[in-house]
Parts: sequence; C-alpha cells; structure tokens
Amino acid sequence: MDLYKFTSSKIKLNLIYFKYGFIPFKKNTLLNGLKSTDVALEESAEQLSEVQILASKQKLFSIKRLKDVEGTAIFAGKKTEVILVDNLTANLATNNTRQIYSQIAGLNIYQNDDAGLQLNIGGRGLDPNRTSNFNTRQNNYDISADVLGYPESYYSPPSESLSEIQVIRGAASLQYGTQFGGLVNFKTKSPNPIKPLEVVVRNTFGSNHLYTNFTSLSGTSNKLSYYAYVNYKKGNGFRPNSEFESKNIFSHFEYAFSQKSNLSIEFTYLNYLAQQAGGLNDRMFNSDPNQSVRSRNWFKVNWLLYNAKFTHNFSEQTKFSFNFFGLNASRDAIGFRTNRVDQIDSFEERDLIKGKFRNFGFESRILHEYKFLGKKSKILLGTKFYKANNSNIQGPGSIGSGPDFSFKTEQHPDYQAQSAYDYPNLNTALFGEQIFYLKENLSVTPGFRIEYIKTASDGYYKNINLDAAGNLLLNETINSNEIRKRSFILLGIGTSYKPSKYIEVYNNISQNYRSVTFADISIVNPAFVINPNITDEKGYNLDIGVRGVFKKIVSYDLSGFMLYYNDRIGFVQKVFEDGNIKSERGNVGNAVIYGLESLVDFNLIRLFDINLDYGASFFVNTSLIDSQYKKSSINGITGKKVEFVPKINLKSGIKFSYKDFTSSIQYTYMSEQFTDATNSVKSNLSGVIGIIPSYDILDVAFSYKYKNVKIESGINNLFDTSYFTRRATGYPGPGIIPSPLRNWYVTLEFKF
Repeated sequence: MDLYKFTSSKIKLNLIYFKYGFIPFKKNTLLNGLKSTDVALEESAEQLSEVQILASKQKLFSIKRLKDVEGTAIFAGKKTEVILVDNLTANLATNNTRQIYSQIAGLNIYQNDDAGLQLNIGGRGLDPNRTSNFNTRQNNYDISADVLGYPESYYSPPSESLSEIQVIRGAASLQYGTQFGGLVNFKTKSPNPIKPLEVVVRNTFGSNHLYTNFTSLSGTSNKLSYYAYVNYKKGNGFRPNSEFESKNIFSHFEYAFSQKSNLSIEFTYLNYLAQQAGGLNDRMFNSDPNQSVRSRNWFKVNWLLYNAKFTHNFSEQTKFSFNFFGLNASRDAIGFRTNRVDQIDSFEERDLIKGKFRNFGFESRILHEYKFLGKKSKILLGTKFYKANNSNIQGPGSIGSGPDFSFKTEQHPDYQAQSAYDYPNLNTALFGEQIFYLKENLSVTPGFRIEYIKTASDGYYKNINLDAAGNLLLNETINSNEIRKRSFILLGIGTSYKPSKYIEVYNNISQNYRSVTFADISIVNPAFVINPNITDEKGYNLDIGVRGVFKKIVSYDLSGFMLYYNDRIGFVQKVFEDGNIKSERGNVGNAVIYGLESLVDFNLIRLFDINLDYGASFFVNTSLIDSQYKKSSINGITGKKVEFVPKINLKSGIKFSYKDFTSSIQYTYMSEQFTDATNSVKSNLSGVIGIIPSYDILDVAFSYKYKNVKIESGINNLFDTSYFTRRATGYPGPGIIPSPLRNWYVTLEFKF
C-alpha cells in the first residue's frame, strides 16, 4: 500500500492514481482534515486478451492469445495461439517441433529431422508436409516458395531468434490468404532498446556429432536500431547417409523518422546441403528402423528473402502499413528413388529435380477507429499483389555418389522422367474486416476477401517407352501450355463475448480455398501418378470455444471445430489398364473433419500459494477428432476416414523451477492415422501408403542461468522408442521416414 499526505485542512482534488503494471484510475476526491481514501487498482496484466501474466521471477504461462487489434491486423473472434519462445524449456537449437508447439491444440507433426532444417506441421486432417497447408510468414511477410503455386516452406527461422510464434486458425483466410490451416507467423526478437550493442552466443553439442552455433547482435543508437544473427548447424544425422550442413544469416534494420513513422528493412539468407537416407517399407522398418539403403540421395536449398516495411500513424485512430517482400531461391534434389524402396541401388543415373523460385509482392493495410451508432468500431482494409515466375526441370543426373546437381541429358537421352516447366503466377486481393462493438464486452466481426488468381504452366514432358531389354521404343516430346484464371469472394464472421475478465466466448466461420499447386500437376514420380482432371479445393472452417485466465491460476482454451473440405486432394489405390495397382493423386471427394480441442495450463504455485522462489506448472493439451468422406465419385471412398487424422492427439507436461533453475518433462501420445483415402492398413512395396501406428514419446529438458551465462540440456525420446510419423511420396523417400531415437543436447549461452 502506498501512502500520500496532504497538509491542507480541506482540499478538493482530481486525482489520477497510477502504478506500473496497473490500469490508471481517475477519481474526484474531497479531503477534509486527516480523513483517508482507499483506491484499488486493477492489474493491467490480467486483461482477458493477454493470457500471459508476468511475475517478478516467474513466467506463468508459455501461451497467450492475440488482442482484438494488434498493429494493422484484426483478431477479434478468431482462434489464436501465440507461443512465447523465451518461456519455453525445450531444445531450441534443433527447432524440436514436438516441444516448441506442445501447447498448440491439434497439430500433427512430421518428426523426421533431428536438425530442425524444415518445419512440418499440419492439423485437423491437413498434410503436415513442409507446412504447406498454412500461410507461413516471418514478421508478417510471406516466406514459402510460392504462396499459390507451391506453398511449401523450405526455410524456417531458428527458434533461438524468435520472440513469438503466432498461429491463427482457418479464419486467417480473409486477411492472410486462402489456406485451410490458417497462418503461422514467426516474429523475430526486437532490437535491444537501451544498449548500442548486445551480443548473444549459443553453442550446442549433441548426439550424432551435432554442433550448432547461434550468434546475434542487437542494439539501438538514436533513431536507428538493429537485430542480426548467424546460425550454423552441422551433424551426421541419426541414420547412415544423413549428414547435413546449414548456414543461415538474418539482418533487420529499423529507422524511426518520428513517433508516427517507421521504416524497417530485412534480409534473410539460408543455404543447406543434406544427404537423405531414403525411405523404408514396413518390413525394413520392423527389421531395423535406422537402416539406410540409399547413399546417393542429396538435397540442397538456397533461400534469399528480402522485405521493406513502412508504418505510419496518421492519428491515434488511423494506422497504415506497407510491406514489400520478395524471394530469390532454389531447391535441388537428386537421388535414386525407385518405387521399390528395398531395391539395391544399381548406381545408374540418378533422378534430378531443380526448382527456381522468383517472386515479389506487396501488402498494404489501413486500420481506422470510429464511432458507429454511438459505439466504438474498427475497420481494416487491405490489398495484396503477388507475382511469381518459377521453374521446375526434371531429368537425368550423374551416376556418381556426391551432391552433383548438374543434368547429364546428353549421356542419358532416353531417361524416362524428363520435363521442364515455367510457372508464371499472379494474385491480387482486396480484403477487409470490421469490428462492431455492440457492447463493451460484445463484438461482431464480419469480413471478406476478393481474390483474382492466375496460374499457368508452360513447358513439356517426355513420353519415352523402353522394352524389357532397355531398347528405345518411343521418344516423343509433349508440349503443354495451360492457363487457369479464377475470381471469387470469401466471407466470414466472428463474435466475441466477455462476460467477465476471466472468460471469453468466441466463434468464427470463414470460407477457405486452396489452388492446385504445380507439384500436383507436373512432377513425374515413380511412387504415384496424377489425375489429369485435378482441380482446386474449397470449403470452410468453423470454430466455437471459451478461453481465458482465472486469477493467475489457470489458463484455458476449450473449443470445438468443423472443417468442411470440398474436392479434397489425396491418394487412392487404383488398378490401371496394364493391371498394375498404383497410388493416384487427385480430387478424392468432399470430406468433413470435426472435433474438440482443449488446452488447460495450471500454475501450481499460485494454486497452492507457495514461496515465489519456486515455480511449477502443469498443462494438458488434448484433441479428439473424427472425420469422414461424405461424397466421392470414386468407388469405395464414401464413408471412409480422412487421411492425417489421429483420433487422439495428447500432449502433457510439467515444469518446475527454483530461482534460476528450470526443468520440464513432456509426454506425447498420438493414435494411429491413415495416409490414403482408401484407408489402407497394409503397405505396398514402396511404403508410401498404409497406416501410421500410434506412438508415445517422453522428453526432458533443463535450464540454469547464472548472471550472463546460461546452460541448457535435455534428452529427447527418453525411452528410445522406434516410431515414424510419415510415409513420404517423394523426397526424402519414397517410403517410411523413421523418426529420431533417443538423443541428447547441451547448450551453453553467453550474453554480454
């Protein structure tokens, strides 16, 4: 309690009571003699929209939700989840997805990379492959290969560089694009506002000769601030033939012209080379999940991102932002990838695929607050322009074993998998959302997005037939030139009701759309064929739930969802005219996916009122999901379960801390799931289709900080469980891609 004394016998004051961390309070006060007045201030950190509440020595929760409005974006009525990376006790050096995203409900994760080179998350029946069913952004600009034509993310920022990971579910389609999954936005750390130079150095050592270094520089001088890092990774991988080396450089420069205007520029460069151990079939996995029969498969990525962002506040009511962004990148893959994954490598020419991605765009937004019928209202309007000119070439590579990414067409003119395509894509969009506050605690948020999409492919593929002896029967070039144009409007509406500061009831329904990618229509793959009539996917997401924080004791989000998916693209087993049974990729049918998602996080110290030198929390993240194909033109599909939908997805953990020491234990359970629309249980020779069995994993992690030094350590997959989460149709397979067995890491950090 703070005491203030006035010596006058009678005084009338208009007092404003303020204390850091509390909401200011104004009160007209008449003081007569020595009479006193009591004022109770409300803590600002207990606002409903902020689930994280910070104490002096403890970080109560690792997840928060976005406010109704942040910057020039509207999130009212949407299911939002924000990972506070600094609050995690996890293996950040290798981007351990299972730990980092442990409190994001319903995520399905491919766990086949022990270095964190790529992010593979899905959810609600969406394929996790390279997070291609989410719109992925870094600091609110696109970072995937091609937002429409090839929305796969070969680049993922190192977790050590991040302050937040923002996840907005399907309702993000109106503001951020048409993906069914929603938005994943990586927010890098901000420049140190009070030092001209801050240096952080982190070195990590781990299993399988893992070594990573993360070094960042940060600071502010007058109106100029900056944040930059270098991230290096190298290791042998947990299987033979899986070595890797990665180099990642990032720089952010920011200049404040005034309190109203700001300009920032960012550059990101990534280069990595990884040997790929190839896939297994079920017999091989059951015999030895760590084996590899592919020694000549390699994968190389070069990724250059650039962005310039200008923000200006015309007034307290009107804010404007403009983002210009672009990508200049390549992805090369070479290997022996026959459909029979147990076939011994013949050391003939390898299959080589080279992709180049050149795109740029801009997005502008304006947010304005005004009165409507005497009530506060906020409107957002935005535009986006996106242009891409990508290419993909497939043909014969070298007969060697190393990472040689040059074509050998002259030496192997009769190689069967040959094609070359250019993909000029264009996308323009106009979008808007409006918050109507019917009451202070009740809002309605309708929105729209008008899209124009033009995707094209211009190129050729070779039709080459050989007899059983390898003699040439046919060699013809088939040219292909296709243009697809479509215009449409997406609509959505959300509501939010906050009957008290501890609870919010929210719901949202938004339409979604996903265009056919060029990988869907043009790459020759021995593991499957493509239906020539494949078309775009359409549908909508529905969320309804209740969330909040109760007296700093429990943070919760309990919700139900439904995803309706028209013309879903997937795989079916099909008998062809030659009598062979192959997987065909095409529009399988209309599907519905529905379920319950819940996250409950208890702060045990607050619950039992224990000494604040200690900290303890316990969370349970549960998803119960079911699915069904409602309609299909393919025999035997109607009534089947949808792929990538485990009925039970459970993650639970406990964290304990004493002063500067922290430890955590996390348990993960995932029930079985199908990988094709025919619900095949048994696999084929390629290992591409078949069930993914259930699995459970235990991870432990520790952290201790002393002044400017911090040490982190942990063991992932403590009980050395053999399991897999993926049956790959192409690289890094085809076939079963095993997940890492027990592995350890130690990180030493210096900050000065």
